[in-house]
Amino acid sequence: MKFNYKFHNLLGTVYRKGDILFTNDGNCIVSPVGNKITVYNLKQNKSNTLAVESNFNYTAVDISPNGSVLLAVNEKGEAQMISLITCTVIHRYKFKQQVNAVKFSPDGKYFAACCSDTVFIMTAPCSFTGEYRSFVMKRVFKKSHDEVTCLDWSTCSKLLAVGSKDTTTKIYTVDYLDNLNMYSLSGHTDKIVGTFFEKKSLDLITVSRNGQVCLWEANLDSDELVVSEVQISHRKRRRIQKEEESDDDIDEKNVIEKEKEDESEDEDKVKVEIKEDDEKRLHYKKLGRHYIGDAIRNAHHKVRLSAAQYHKDTKMLVTGFTNGIFFLHEMPDVNLVHTLSISEHRISSIAMSPQGDWIGFGCPNIGQLLVWEWQSEQYVMKQQGHSLDMTCLAYSPDGLYIVTGGFDGKVKVWNTTSGFCFVTFNEHKSTVTSVVFSANKKFFVSSSLDGTVRCYDLTRYRNFRTLTSPSLVQFSCAALDGSSELCAAGGQDVFDIYIWSVKFGKLLDVLGGHEAPVSCLAFSPALASSKLASASWDKTIRLWNCLETSSTCEPIQLTSDALQVAFKPDGDEIAVSTLDGNISFFNATTGDQSGSIEGRNDLGAGRSDTDLVTPEKMLKTKAFTTICYSADGSCILGGGNSKHVCLYSVKEAVLIRKFVITQNRSLDAVNDFINRRLLTEFGNMALVEERTDFEGGDVSVRLPGVRQGDMADRKVKPEVRVHCVRFSPTGESFAVAATEGLLVYSQNAGIDGTFRPYRLEMGSTPYAVRQLLREGSWGPALIGSLQLNEHSVITECVEAVPATDIELTVASLDDDYTDRLLNSIARLLEDSRHLEHLLLWVKALITVTKRKFPPSVLLALEKVLTVKYSQLSKICDFNKYTIRCIKTVGELVPKRENMEVDDASDHSSGRGTFSDSD
Repeated sequence: MKFNYKFHNLLGTVYRKGDILFTNDGNCIVSPVGNKITVYNLKQNKSNTLAVESNFNYTAVDISPNGSVLLAVNEKGEAQMISLITCTVIHRYKFKQQVNAVKFSPDGKYFAACCSDTVFIMTAPCSFTGEYRSFVMKRVFKKSHDEVTCLDWSTCSKLLAVGSKDTTTKIYTVDYLDNLNMYSLSGHTDKIVGTFFEKKSLDLITVSRNGQVCLWEANLDSDELVVSEVQISHRKRRRIQKEEESDDDIDEKNVIEKEKEDESEDEDKVKVEIKEDDEKRLHYKKLGRHYIGDAIRNAHHKVRLSAAQYHKDTKMLVTGFTNGIFFLHEMPDVNLVHTLSISEHRISSIAMSPQGDWIGFGCPNIGQLLVWEWQSEQYVMKQQGHSLDMTCLAYSPDGLYIVTGGFDGKVKVWNTTSGFCFVTFNEHKSTVTSVVFSANKKFFVSSSLDGTVRCYDLTRYRNFRTLTSPSLVQFSCAALDGSSELCAAGGQDVFDIYIWSVKFGKLLDVLGGHEAPVSCLAFSPALASSKLASASWDKTIRLWNCLETSSTCEPIQLTSDALQVAFKPDGDEIAVSTLDGNISFFNATTGDQSGSIEGRNDLGAGRSDTDLVTPEKMLKTKAFTTICYSADGSCILGGGNSKHVCLYSVKEAVLIRKFVITQNRSLDAVNDFINRRLLTEFGNMALVEERTDFEGGDVSVRLPGVRQGDMADRKVKPEVRVHCVRFSPTGESFAVAATEGLLVYSQNAGIDGTFRPYRLEMGSTPYAVRQLLREGSWGPALIGSLQLNEHSVITECVEAVPATDIELTVASLDDDYTDRLLNSIARLLEDSRHLEHLLLWVKALITVTKRKFPPSVLLALEKVLTVKYSQLSKICDFNKYTIRCIKTVGELVPKRENMEVDDASDHSSGRGTFSDSD
């Protein structure tokens, strides 16, 4: 088994906080998700998380006008210049304070960043300026009396409008201009939320937090802005000095006289220029003030305008409020075009596509991201993650779907191919503790602390069965047997195991024997087996046979409380993680222990800012709260209250690889040691409560022992934790449900740049393979490409073999090569257009070889064929109904022509009789 797993995608977290924006083509929307950035392709219906990670959460992002560079700044002021072509960081810079907004100039030469009361203008890597270094300081402005909130560039890239909390908007210049030094606009009574220049004009629109919109008219055009003569005069003086140094024959008296004449002429020019400057100096006139938020504020006094965006081409102004309502106005008449309530929470960021037809909204409180088409009044995309942490996850048998449950009581189904959530179930009223997929892929089961176990149908997307106990029980775990007919759930407050029939919904049996909460249940994967393993906090695991009349069983004693139990895919072995940090392996038939792994030290200390315990003591509290076998059963994956996920070999009981799921220091317990900057002579400053609003406001210190829930309404840093890990049935990927969301690690992520040959020989080269293809030696060429294990070379060989020679080529391959070839064809089916040709390969591999392929390879093939079937079925249905419509119209046309001919003949015959009678 290969272990080159890399980060592939982030699901479950759609939007955290910060700016959202559209790409220059308008097909994608960029959303910051914690310390990562996700790009949602609205045309292809796919999401992709960039393999770039920051040390803190991103808050301000912007894309250069050419669309090749992304500027992202986190909440600590650390900026990254990211190339969207290579998806790598090309430059870094530290502003040393929080950045409220960043924006590139329209010509791409500069970008502006506002920090506190300061505005920085820096050069950007651009071919126009010839400067390929980033973050070269151009100008610095520190003229605001309060924090700067927003900014915008003029179309000519000469002026910069900056809004501030001091209710003023100031105009800054990139170069020194004669017409303008600095201009300040005042007229609002609250902080400025948005300021926008008109297209190809210096007219301004400013929006404040209390819903006021002011229109400003400039008396000058952008073409009338003149570069200051200060720089030109300096150039003239330097040129005169050079001429004086070169001309040694000139008399000193003549030079003095010339200088006096020049000075007198300069004085006269300055007087004339001052008079002309007074006439051509930039002035702004207020055209009007509009109150767009009065209707909302009269109903709700605490509602404020929280975000604004303006589209310069269509002259549309979008404003969002703290109660989830947005307005769309047409400027400059401020005519209300559309209004809609998208949620009940604050809209923190708004973006408009370059075409002006799509509007994006970000709501950080519930993690919601919406794209609305205002002309047709339809949702282009509506995605929302779990409002609280995920608690559990489960893969579908073919690996196409992932089901997640969370502390918010919601159950969501995600498509691993597109990365989107396509259905959400809200039936549970409390925390979802476990989700399990059925073996037939038709339904899944979830258990919750609300005392119910619910079955969901994936065909009709409904809750078709609700399983309950005679008395109210908080279910902490659930399991389904191999036949998908029996469902078992364990209690947290009542230490019994309940078994139901999924078909009839009746309670079949209650298994008692545990003396502590049942932490985990697992059925044997074998189809004919009904063996059930249960783990409990009473330091025992029990093996039950659910089909027998007697429910007694022999317990297996452990050294500590059992946290998780998992069956090996063949059903012969079980693995149990305990509170002392060990993973023990037992024979499923005899109950004898076959091995053990001590992995407490591999998880890391993960010390919180407010912990008083040393890292050595913290290691003793670490344990694997979730474990999972790999698809072939050779490895086991484990995670817990740590940022590490450990992959172990079952046979050798050694650590193979350790995955670090995040480096986000906005989360707690990421570092193993406390930051020394927090340690002062008064002790740890993180233990000091910071109160505001007359000593009754936000408190940053959590209550002792509180790790989940509302934290007693205290604002705290979330702690990094791994709640659940699961391997894909195909073995190509695994998923981690952590504090940051659902992280998917795949072997195919970035695989094209790695060289991993198989049984490589001296003659196995790409040139030799292509030479064999020219000669028509399909079998040796295919074997050589499989030995190289290069995806492009295998694709070339598979597509070059004629359809008539496929069966003969397959018959000449060994068993090992057929397995790898079928796996490669499954990858080819994802993006290739030669669907029929590849299906002929699949048919030949299955029928000619007549061997039993590994389940992981067949599951990968099933996953791809399911996606292709769903894509082609829509096209076929559309074509079928179109052909039926054309056929019906074609049958009606001759009938109509015949009716017209009959009417014409009747009319002509009628005219003839009339004439005869006449």
